[in-house]
Amino acid sequence: MLEKSAYEPVIGLEVHAQLLTKSKAFCSCSTNFGDEPNSNVCPVCLGMPGVLPVLNARVVEFAIKMGIATACSIVPRSVFARKNYFYPDLPKGYQVSQYDEPICTNGFVEIELGGGSRKKIGITRIHMEEDAGKSIHDVESDTLIDVNRCGVPLIEIVSEPDIRSPHEAYQYLHQIRQIVTYLEICDGNMEEGSLRCDANVSVRLKGESGLGTKTELKNMNSFRFVEKAIEYEVNRQIALLEEGGRVVQETLLWDSERGIAVPMRSKEEAHDYRYFPDPDLVPVLVNEEWINKVKTMLPELPAQRRDRFVETYKIPKYDADVLSTEKPLADFFEGVIASLDTKNEETYKLASNWTMTDVLRVLKEEKITVGDFPIPPAHLGSMINLIIDGTISGKMAKEVFEEMIKTKESPDAIVGRKGLVQVSDVGAIEQVVGSILAANKGQVESYLGGKQQVFGFFVGETMKAMKGKANPKIVNEVLKRKLQEYRL
Repeated sequence: MLEKSAYEPVIGLEVHAQLLTKSKAFCSCSTNFGDEPNSNVCPVCLGMPGVLPVLNARVVEFAIKMGIATACSIVPRSVFARKNYFYPDLPKGYQVSQYDEPICTNGFVEIELGGGSRKKIGITRIHMEEDAGKSIHDVESDTLIDVNRCGVPLIEIVSEPDIRSPHEAYQYLHQIRQIVTYLEICDGNMEEGSLRCDANVSVRLKGESGLGTKTELKNMNSFRFVEKAIEYEVNRQIALLEEGGRVVQETLLWDSERGIAVPMRSKEEAHDYRYFPDPDLVPVLVNEEWINKVKTMLPELPAQRRDRFVETYKIPKYDADVLSTEKPLADFFEGVIASLDTKNEETYKLASNWTMTDVLRVLKEEKITVGDFPIPPAHLGSMINLIIDGTISGKMAKEVFEEMIKTKESPDAIVGRKGLVQVSDVGAIEQVVGSILAANKGQVESYLGGKQQVFGFFVGETMKAMKGKANPKIVNEVLKRKLQEYRL
């Protein structure tokens, strides 16, 4: 019996990204999610006899964008093929895809392994295709078919078998999602099925170069389930081999409720689909001019933005990772930065803290996106300005923040209405501190005798006397000076 550590997983991911086009890949039907079942259909996407599909140019543009973003070669000539198979939600009896001549080849995505090290995961190909419909199994064991999704455009991103752990698979998928959402070609929603992932999994003894028999995992609709399903399948294959069995090439469905993968069917090979060039679609020709035009449309990608946040704003890498995860969140953070009156490392970090801690807390509690967050970045920046110039304290700012969420007022309006202006008048603070020290001579003696913790008592009494409006920094300075005078 060999130890589990004697084996290594060999994993490749096939990621399907539904493209954010308004119409389908080969007809003018709407791609809108959630419409009445079987309402967004026409003879073309249903494959009626005699119809002629016409390629949506935006589909090609989006595929080129993804190819450039992942360092792929954009092929000058690619061809659509028919992938033939029968399934109830595929009324044509075939799916229009690309087979041996895809539009993008030989790229990579870089993932982080921890400790600052990075790894390149190769991308074999990115190809365009259309989606199938959807089978809905209801509680009465009937199967209902919704063909609205038939013909919705996809790109499929096929990785090399370079992934060596479930966590690496999670990181790779996370990077793919970041890229497609930054490019604004896919919303990345795994729960709604606009980003879907299949995993090809095999194991082999460490040091071997050959590949073991692979299985394909499907039905994983979250990042967590992708990681869990791959971990389950790796352990299952190792245990099977250790018992003297053999891995069968098959397709497995992940059952998230039971935490197991169940067989669906034997794994198809390419020849099972009887691919042949689609006779109704001409080859896709992409010249350098088109590629260069698309390059000008590309935004700053997530890895570039993260590195710029660290270099420009001097915030910790952890902060930059969190803030650059989603493009709208990164845009929000930079909107806050743009509203700061004073721009330096201290104020950038303050903006980072408020965005990461308070903004993200509200998004999580309310289950909303940053696009629905009630405080504009300019208002949060203005509130931070009030902290920096001493108008309000950090504690007051928490109250202002919550009030901004409720009322959507500007921080200046809230501070004025609630009388939250911080007292920074040194003379007024000195007067209150003097009274407190005079009334608590026993505690003064204790402090002078070495009990440093008594200092917190004096701070608390001063803030209480001034109803929490005293500038804490000035309170500390005055207290230290007054207590020093007692020593003289």
